[in-house]
Amino acid sequence: MNTEHETGASGAATVTAAPRTPTAAAQNPGATRGPAHTTLILAIICISYFMVILDNSIVFTGLPQIRSDMGLSETGLSWITNAYVLIFGGLLLLGARAGDLFGHRRVFLFSLVVFSATSLLVGAAQSQWWLIGARALQGVGAAVLAPSALSLLTRSFAEGQARNRAMAAYSAVAGLGAAFGLVVGGLVAHLISWRAGFFLNVPIGIVMMVLAVRFLPETARRRGRFDIAGALLATLGSTPLVLGMVDAADFGWTAPLTLIPLLAGAVMLGLFVRVERRAAQPIVPLRLFASRERSGAYVTRMLYMGAMMGFFFFTAQFVQSVYHWTPLQAGLAFLPMTLVNFVFAVQVPRLLQRAGRPPIVLTGVGLTTAGMVWLSRIDLHTSYLTGVALPMVLIGAGQGLALAPLTSSGVDGVAPADAGAG
Repeated sequence: MNTEHETGASGAATVTAAPRTPTAAAQNPGATRGPAHTTLILAIICISYFMVILDNSIVFTGLPQIRSDMGLSETGLSWITNAYVLIFGGLLLLGARAGDLFGHRRVFLFSLVVFSATSLLVGAAQSQWWLIGARALQGVGAAVLAPSALSLLTRSFAEGQARNRAMAAYSAVAGLGAAFGLVVGGLVAHLISWRAGFFLNVPIGIVMMVLAVRFLPETARRRGRFDIAGALLATLGSTPLVLGMVDAADFGWTAPLTLIPLLAGAVMLGLFVRVERRAAQPIVPLRLFASRERSGAYVTRMLYMGAMMGFFFFTAQFVQSVYHWTPLQAGLAFLPMTLVNFVFAVQVPRLLQRAGRPPIVLTGVGLTTAGMVWLSRIDLHTSYLTGVALPMVLIGAGQGLALAPLTSSGVDGVAPADAGAG
C-alpha cells in the first residue's frame, strides 16, 4: 500500500493539523489530550454507534405492526432486516477503506448525513419496496459509520488500559443499543407508530454532526484506490447465501431454489478471496488473518452476532404472537438481558486486568450459548419467567462479557494503514 500522506483538516481550534509523517501522538490523539476532551470524543463515537445499533433492533418490536400496515408475508418481513444487514455487512469493508483514504472524521460525518436522511425515508415509507429499499440505503450509512467510529476510537486511545476502557464502553453501547432499541421500538410503536422510532434518528444525527465537526480529530488521508471488485463480490456473495437460507424456510434445504443461491454465494465468496489475494490495495488485507487471536476474534464475533440477530428477530415476535403482548410489553420483556448486560459490561476492564482476554471471552460465549440452548426449548405453553426471562439473563451476562474483548482482539496490533479494514 502506498504510504504517502496528505494533511487532514483540523477538527477544532484546539486540534492542530496532522503532520505528513504522523508521530505516535498523532496516531493516538487521546494520549496527549485532557480527560475531558477524550471523554467527549468517546461520547460522540458511542452515541453515533448507538444510533446505528438502535436502528438495527428498533424494528423488531414493530414487526407485527409493519406486517399489518404493509401487507408483508413472513418471508417478506424478514427482508426488512435482511436488506439492512446485507448492505451493512457487504459494504462495511468498502466503508472502512473510504475512511483510510479520505480521513475517518470526514467519512464519519458523511455517514451521519446518509444515515439520518435514510432514517427519514424509512419512517415515511408508503409501500413494501419503498420500506425495504430505504432500509437497504440505511445500511449504506451504517456501513460507513461503524468502521469510521471504531477507527477514530482506536486512534484516540492508546493500546492498554485506556483503550480497554474505551472498548468496554463501545461494546456496552453495542449490547445496550441492541436491547434498548427493542424497548424504545416497543414504546413508540405502542404510543405512536413504528415509524416514530426512525424519525428519532434525524435530530440525534444532526446533533452528532455538529459535535463531530467541533471536537473529533481528523486522521491523515492516504493515497490509494478502492477495491471495487472486492466490495462487489463481498456483497454479491453474501446476498445469495442469505436468500438461500430464507428460501429454505419455504421450499426446504434440498430444493433448487435453495441450493442454487447457496452455491452461487459460495462461488462468489471464493472469488472474493482470490481477488483479495491478488489486489494491490485490497479492502480485506489477508495479512490481518496472520494473527491467530485476530482471526479467532473475527470468526467468533461473526457467529455470535449471527446468533443474536436471530434471537432478537424471533423472540420479539414470539412474545407478541404467543403471549399476545403489546409492542411496549415486548420491548420491556428484554429488560432482564439489558440490565444484566450493563452490569457485566462495566466490570469488563477490571476483569480483563485480573484474568486476561481468553477466560473472559470463553465465559461470555459459554453463558450466551447456554442461554440460547435454554431459550430454544420454548413452546406455546412456556411461561415467560422460566422460558424467556431467565435465559435472557444468561445471554445478557454473556454479551456483556464477550463483546469488548472480542472487539479489542480484532483491532489491537493492526497497522495504521489497515485500521479501517481491521
